[in-house]
Amino acid sequence: MNPAAAITRMPYGLHLGVQVETTDSGTVFVLPFRGDLIGNRWLPALHGGVVGAFLELVATGELFAQAEAARVPKPINFSVNYLRAVGPRETRGKAVIVKHGRRIANVRVIAWQLDESKPVAAGIGNFLL
Repeated sequence: MNPAAAITRMPYGLHLGVQVETTDSGTVFVLPFRGDLIGNRWLPALHGGVVGAFLELVATGELFAQAEAARVPKPINFSVNYLRAVGPRETRGKAVIVKHGRRIANVRVIAWQLDESKPVAAGIGNFLL
């Protein structure tokens, strides 16, 4: 299944308006900026829950697209590292499947805004396939 179709199977991804781009370096998921996603109005910065959910969606979307499975992978655990304030602009993310077993997969994710070499958040998770 292609990654864009995978996002359509995840209601929260649809709610956030997550889009998918295909580049030479792979699939990139895009979280468009919306004012209602702001968590800290003084900076302003996106809410940490939105950032964490976006990372998990990127990992799930990549797994779902690669696995050719009928069911959406279920997170077993997911850890997020917040590296910088996520400003009021679109955020991009991509995932790398570290290990894809028969029942469990391990995925690493990064999110960035203007420069991929300066990530705003990173995550790692285990998923039940």
